[in-house]
Amino acid sequence: MIDLSMSGRTVVVTGGSAGIGNGIARIFAAQGAAVHVTGTRARADEYDGVDGSDLDGLQYHRLDVTQADDVRDFLVGTSVDVLVNSVGTVAYGRAEYDPAIFERVVDVNLNGIMRCCVRFRPELAAAGGAIVNVASTSSFIATPGQPAYSASKGGLVTLTRSLADAWAVEGIRVNAVAPGLVATRLTRVSREREQVYEESIRSIPLRRWGTPAEMGSVALFLASPLASYITGQVVVVDGGLTLR
Repeated sequence: MIDLSMSGRTVVVTGGSAGIGNGIARIFAAQGAAVHVTGTRARADEYDGVDGSDLDGLQYHRLDVTQADDVRDFLVGTSVDVLVNSVGTVAYGRAEYDPAIFERVVDVNLNGIMRCCVRFRPELAAAGGAIVNVASTSSFIATPGQPAYSASKGGLVTLTRSLADAWAVEGIRVNAVAPGLVATRLTRVSREREQVYEESIRSIPLRRWGTPAEMGSVALFLASPLASYITGQVVVVDGGLTLR
């Protein structure tokens, strides 16, 4: 019998206030988990009306993953079974070639995720839990306009594998989902450029962009007992984009 129930389990989704992270959080909540999500705004109601954000039934917390002290003190005393790191940022218009912006993107997308993994290591070891990081197809291919995004997501794949190897002895499984093109607020700039959007569709064998919920389904699988013998792996969820 296939059982994906998360009833009685506590899940933390960094960057779960909107976009892919929110889609993942809602999938876990639908399976009965108590889900904590993070965002950068002060209160949950500040996301009311934000495209791709539904915080109903989720426990919201403001967290800046670039602030080591804030991460260290986050949810202290809370048992955690699953950590999903979906927090991330990108800068468009070739802005990532500015060293300061490059550093900021890497600090969120890579250093910030490492801070969160280290923070919840004791709780996950106690629970025999799982980490699911959200990488990207940009982890494997060049994205000339976003060197920081691509570099940070590439580093996240290696980090996932390194932590999986190091922490397996503690019973912690560490895997990643690598989304392709997904319809979110962050990718709206590409979807609203008709020529860019149409060209992207032609490059995807399934002829459409993915949804946050589809990323959530894979994250749920990787965190579930069905994946109990899987660690250090990256599952590409891109509609076939990287086949060509």
